Amino acid sequence: MCHLSTPAPPANGVTPAPKPAAVGRRRLLMLAAVLPLAAWRLQQPTEAAPLHWQGLALGAPASLVLHHGGDLRNAQAALTATLAEVARLEAMFSLFRADSVISTLNRSGRVDNAPAEFVALLRTALDMAALSNGVFDPSIQPLWALYFDHFVVAGHTRPPAAEQVAQARALVDWRGVQLTGFDVSLARAGMGLSLNGVAQGFITDRCSEVLRSYGFIHTLVDMGEPRAVAAKPDGSAWQIGLADPRQPNQALHTLSVRDQAVATSGGYGTRLDVGGLYTHLINPRTGRTAPAFESVTVLAPTATQADALSTALALIPRGDVVARLALLRTQPGCRAICIDKTGQVSALS
Repeated sequence: MCHLSTPAPPANGVTPAPKPAAVGRRRLLMLAAVLPLAAWRLQQPTEAAPLHWQGLALGAPASLVLHHGGDLRNAQAALTATLAEVARLEAMFSLFRADSVISTLNRSGRVDNAPAEFVALLRTALDMAALSNGVFDPSIQPLWALYFDHFVVAGHTRPPAAEQVAQARALVDWRGVQLTGFDVSLARAGMGLSLNGVAQGFITDRCSEVLRSYGFIHTLVDMGEPRAVAAKPDGSAWQIGLADPRQPNQALHTLSVRDQAVATSGGYGTRLDVGGLYTHLINPRTGRTAPAFESVTVLAPTATQADALSTALALIPRGDVVARLALLRTQPGCRAICIDKTGQVSALS
């Protein structure tokens, strides 16, 4: 997931709305199970001001900035169509909805005639799994469920037993995900998928296309990961601030973005235990969560690409620069920015 904070908006432009502090993420995860997409706030613009929307997508903060040139009716129609698209895609990818395609797959082990978008995103996730040698793995759900149930649901303060981790880890293997046309099946009982490492980027891209169809070519779309469609109307770049992992409400580094997507993965974004030692970023090879208070940001042509790549790069051991560079270079047009626990910023390209 992208956890961005932003500096004060410049006088001649708009930056994304700040994300909530990571300490509120546990509450957000629980609310996501019951809050509909309609839990949103719309800032009514003047004739010349851009239209701002804020809400939730897949349980994460989401926002849109629409420069409508005075055609508010078209902006409202575009917003309605965009929210309808988000709802349609949430019905495929949401783990909090029992009737979603992914929940049905995890429950039954098979889904026949899956929607085209579901199959396309799953193929993207499996491709990233192959390229990263399994560091990125969409079948991570059994491990995520173990940690979430252990810390968040049961309220334990000590980590789960090694045997529990080993049992969950034995169910994680992207090669056991079988795709035949539009039919999806899991090789073993107990396996489960999560596309959370890429779905927010995919939804951002789809919403960007909807807005383009309504004539919006200068927009900032953030459905968990921000995508700047072209530049701002005045031709200048969008300014996106990267959160300081040590103080997530403060920006440590600022990016100037034109017609690119940005995605950030960091353990600080979802801390499962009080001490922040266990996070949502889980290494499928070891079953252990990635180090907290460290982030990797990727700039890419699409939010789907940025989302998947940032997750994979964040899970590669910090000292293995060769592996990070090798993976990054499989994705043309992408670059990465890493922030370590001390706040040191370094670039990969």
